[in-house]
Amino acid sequence: MNYKIIGDSCTDLTKEMKNDPHIKIIPLTLIVDDYHLKDDDNLDIHQFLKLMKESPNCPKSACPSPDDYMKEFEGEDDVYVVTLSSKLSGSYNSAELARKLYLEENPHKKIGIIDSKSASAGQTLLTVKLRELIENGLSFENVMKQIKEFRDGMKTKFVLESLDTLRKNGRLNSLQALICSTLNIKPIMGGAEGSICKLDQARGIMRALVSMAKLIEKDVIQPQERLLTIAHCNCYERAMFLKDEILKRVPFKDYLIVETAGISTMYANEGGIIAAY
Repeated sequence: MNYKIIGDSCTDLTKEMKNDPHIKIIPLTLIVDDYHLKDDDNLDIHQFLKLMKESPNCPKSACPSPDDYMKEFEGEDDVYVVTLSSKLSGSYNSAELARKLYLEENPHKKIGIIDSKSASAGQTLLTVKLRELIENGLSFENVMKQIKEFRDGMKTKFVLESLDTLRKNGRLNSLQALICSTLNIKPIMGGAEGSICKLDQARGIMRALVSMAKLIEKDVIQPQERLLTIAHCNCYERAMFLKDEILKRVPFKDYLIVETAGISTMYANEGGIIAAY
């Protein structure tokens, strides 16, 4: 089929998805002090984590330019773009501007921009669903209608080992971070219309993961029709533990585990776990 799915680099992919010629990732730029790193396959995640840990400053990111997106609009008839939540990044607005500019010269092109209202595993899940809808032979219009309905019913939750990035970017003050660190309190966070909210907390990372599994059990709808997607930042065993805790409670259709790339790592930090379903 003649289509392309474009994701910004917060879309964490499996090896199989990276090798799919229909899927293309456009990198964000990661900024730590004077270092500017492209979030692509050449990024050394361990070096990036080291830079973040050693810096007193909050890491930042720069979204792809409209021109970066426009270059990828060439070729295929139908183009779909999945971006990081518009409340967390300018990637969505950049993609929308690129679409507007491109259609001025190519009015018959079909380009759909999907604000994930999520990140990482949520974008992965949307990419998987997009490919499924397209391969089932749906029209461009029906694909866009159904993927937005799917997105609006999708949920994302995450647990962080380290609160360092939240402290540095002001989402958590130094006293709160100190108390959480001293008492080993791990917050369970979730997405609400593209923003981040606290859902619960627990003493210790493993208890927090169990609490997250219980929260998923409470709010999941028709799990037998859903794919559980888990992204982890350098902690595969922890991701497997969470997967087992969820699946012994909830009969998901299947599951997928991916590693975080640069931008997801910036948000989650080492040891972070994100689940989308």
